Amino acid sequence: METVSRVQRVRHELKRREVEVVRMAPLGEHFVAITFGGDDLADFVSASFDDHVKFIFDDPEGEVRRDYTPRRYDREARELTIEFALHGTGKAATWARQARIGQRAAIGGPRGSMIIPADYGWHLLAGDAAALPAIRQRMEELPAGVRAIVIVAGAGPVELSGAAQLDVWQVNDGAALVDAIRAMPLPRDDAFVWFGGEAAIAAQVRDVVHGEKGFPRTASRISAYWKQGASGHHEDL
Repeated sequence: METVSRVQRVRHELKRREVEVVRMAPLGEHFVAITFGGDDLADFVSASFDDHVKFIFDDPEGEVRRDYTPRRYDREARELTIEFALHGTGKAATWARQARIGQRAAIGGPRGSMIIPADYGWHLLAGDAAALPAIRQRMEELPAGVRAIVIVAGAGPVELSGAAQLDVWQVNDGAALVDAIRAMPLPRDDAFVWFGGEAAIAAQVRDVVHGEKGFPRTASRISAYWKQGASGHHEDL
């Protein structure tokens, strides 16, 4: 069992960056990739697949801030891509559905990165639709020769690619995701467990992984990406 964490915490200068929309590309029926550009992105830093930035925009009621994964960054072009889920009636989804080239917004952070080594032999990546951008990025990073099991709850068809040996499980909802993890044998070493999703489900995943199964916290990262009935929620459990 791993008792010493191999995860490296890195802090970044917290900075607000003014950006504008330069490109949009649909990702299936439920996501759109929006690329932002601007000189303020010249010194942007993101060192981990599960980093999060504050996406900041205005609506009729004032300034809105939401957490998103910085999906792809091009330093030379000074461009940052964020993938937005389009389902639901949230303010950020509404903004993304009507976004146009040249539209202004701002990016804050990331405040820091938790750098998780990619050379574990076995990876569990689980979450709901909110976790898909981070999971997609992680699959692009994982090398050949490692195994990755991905469990996604409540999303449409999931397309992932990468060099790792991949098994994708799709389940109906968060309860089914928790049950799938409960039924899964977790390796006792050379393994990492990652989850991103709704807060109540994240707490249940934590209790199963650390409580019922005794899997080490030093080899896991479980995050509440959002909370039912709350706005702008992000918490590491």
